[in-house]
Amino acid sequence: MRKPHPVPLLRPFEGAGRATAFLAVGALIQTAALLVLAVPWLNGGPTKALSCVAAVLACLTVIGAASPVLTRMQAARFHSRLGVGIPAAGRRWSWRQVRYHLVAGPLIAAGGAGALTLWAASAVAATVYVWIWALPPETRLAQAGYTVQAGYLTAAGLAGLYAAAWLSGALVRLDTRIAPDLLGPSPAERLRRRVEEVTEARAGVVDAADAERRRIERDLHDGAQQRLVSLAVNLGLAKVTMPDLSEDARKVIDEAHREAKEAIAELQDLVRGLHPAVLEDRGLDAALSGLAERAPLPVRVRVDLAERPAPAIEAVAYFVVSEALANVVKHARAAGAEVRVERAGGILIVVVSDDGVGGADPSGGTGLAGLAKRVASVDGTFSISSPAGGPTVVTVELPCAP
Repeated sequence: MRKPHPVPLLRPFEGAGRATAFLAVGALIQTAALLVLAVPWLNGGPTKALSCVAAVLACLTVIGAASPVLTRMQAARFHSRLGVGIPAAGRRWSWRQVRYHLVAGPLIAAGGAGALTLWAASAVAATVYVWIWALPPETRLAQAGYTVQAGYLTAAGLAGLYAAAWLSGALVRLDTRIAPDLLGPSPAERLRRRVEEVTEARAGVVDAADAERRRIERDLHDGAQQRLVSLAVNLGLAKVTMPDLSEDARKVIDEAHREAKEAIAELQDLVRGLHPAVLEDRGLDAALSGLAERAPLPVRVRVDLAERPAPAIEAVAYFVVSEALANVVKHARAAGAEVRVERAGGILIVVVSDDGVGGADPSGGTGLAGLAKRVASVDGTFSISSPAGGPTVVTVELPCAP
């Protein structure tokens, strides 16, 4: 059910109780901070041995040492009273936190103490007609004109309550704006954390997409492809076992048999493009060797890997080689190509070169732009050198854990 909007005049009182409790807890925490600051003066304060400058440095040292505890207390206050989360900073303490505990916090706490005092005084004044009747009758009668004075006090009390509610809300909004910036991570640290979160999310999406490609490959291989193979076999048997068919019927069966075999070949190409089973079972060396064998030109493959990279990285590397060789066949007019895969520390290096005519342009619609995006999805780098007249060299570097 939708919460009704308060009357504009009463809007400062919305959440006033929560704001007051929030300020009261903040005043207690700042009192604890002031007690911490009193430590350097326990032996009588600054003396000849402890100059004023040394005392200030001692205060900064003490508040810096207590800063992690005070910061956790403030964060707990924001979370429990307002539901505002302040992420923990990466370092145990920082000058930003000290600035809050020494400057912003005390000033807001002083304002909160003033607001609490105003609440109390205004409440007493606004309820003067309630508690004044607790006095003996002779005392009230002895004070001539007390009714008019009580009316003035009540009006002043109501105005004070309104001012206290407004002041409490303003202080809470100010504290909520300042505290996360000074007590939480710095802007650089927040940016770094955000980048890490985005990187992890993107890695999860890449892994999920790779897993989905493997699932589709298995479904096509074990489902549609097997049915097409069975259909092609049955059509072949029909041609052999039914010699008395009419010429028209035989032509229809021959055509269906041919189309079934072509569909099987196309489906096999599609499956290999998604995620070939040999890549998952035997790794890049075997999968790339299969690509080279099916290519209509000589392709030399050199794979030097002591251990297999992550499945997502393997899939990207295979995709790069597959698409690069397809471009060579379609556009390069090359006599041969070479594929080299090796690992240098935490980087998987994939190089595809050919002796064709060169002039490859990623913006020319040859699929190179798609390759670059696929490589970038795992934080890899893509580069191509293809001067007119050749040769063309595609180099991809993919990050993988050492």
